[in-house]
Amino acid sequence: MTRIALTGLLLATILTPAHGEAPPALADAKPVPRMQAVPQPYDQVSFQRDGTEIARYHFGRGLRRPFVFPILGPTGRSLTRMGHPHDPVTHSHHNSVWVSHHDVGGVNFWADHGKNLGTIVHQRIERLEDGDDAAAVQALNHWVGPDGEVLLVERRRTAVRPLAGGEWLMWVDLEFTAPAVDRPATFNANPFGLLGVRMAKTIGIHDGGGTSRNSEGQRDEQGPNGCFRKPARWCDYSGPIAAGAVEGVTLMDHPSNVNHPTPFHVRADGWMGACLTLEKPVEVTAERPLRLRYGLWIHAGLPTASAIEARWKAFAATEVTPLQAGR
Repeated sequence: MTRIALTGLLLATILTPAHGEAPPALADAKPVPRMQAVPQPYDQVSFQRDGTEIARYHFGRGLRRPFVFPILGPTGRSLTRMGHPHDPVTHSHHNSVWVSHHDVGGVNFWADHGKNLGTIVHQRIERLEDGDDAAAVQALNHWVGPDGEVLLVERRRTAVRPLAGGEWLMWVDLEFTAPAVDRPATFNANPFGLLGVRMAKTIGIHDGGGTSRNSEGQRDEQGPNGCFRKPARWCDYSGPIAAGAVEGVTLMDHPSNVNHPTPFHVRADGWMGACLTLEKPVEVTAERPLRLRYGLWIHAGLPTASAIEARWKAFAATEVTPLQAGR
């Protein structure tokens, strides 16, 4: 027998339990959480279900704003994309699922190009949460103007929750405060903001033959029966994502949000957004924080309106409390 073979035999003898002996157990082992928020290189957090990524939160300081990409549906393909499929330069701000606003005290946090642009700057991760029912990341952000002045302080909690059949939910909880008592901030009246969803190209109405619907029975974009800038409890955008597979995202407005039911800015080119301030501004002060909750249902197929309404009612019944500062 060669020396290598003999060494292997000795190691196997040492490492193999004696005949009839049970392998060692970890008496104090804890269950592995089904849902996990796993930090990644380059300022990212991977949301994982049973060890498989379903979404990723990006918050690097070189970005103009934090965002979530991808949003993986039951087929394993992303239901969202980065940028407009036909205008990737001037619509580079369409960052999958993102939070921003076109006019905060005259500063534009929406666009990537132009004048008087602001930046939503990540400050720190305050909390990471794992569990069988949900995983979450809570972050502190500053909305900074072009002169370096902090116009808004934002605390954001992004949570993912598992559902059957590969479907899942994402909750985006937001709390805005002014940086000082004498420095209120105003989200001025504008259709662009506060939460946007850029759908995958194949899901878009123009490119893929998908469809958008809202809680009021309206469909697609324009016309008296269209979804464009119409108030609703929810808006769904669904379409083909793979051969023989239809999936989509329902964007839900919580009833505790200011100006609920919110108008939804929905376009046939594949995006939808919840318009916080379509017709009137919203002021934020240090004494009166602005607390908001939005939900996204990542689903298979083309659900009925009643099925979406049931999902919204469950979401609407959730209690919204102030976001507590983390460590």
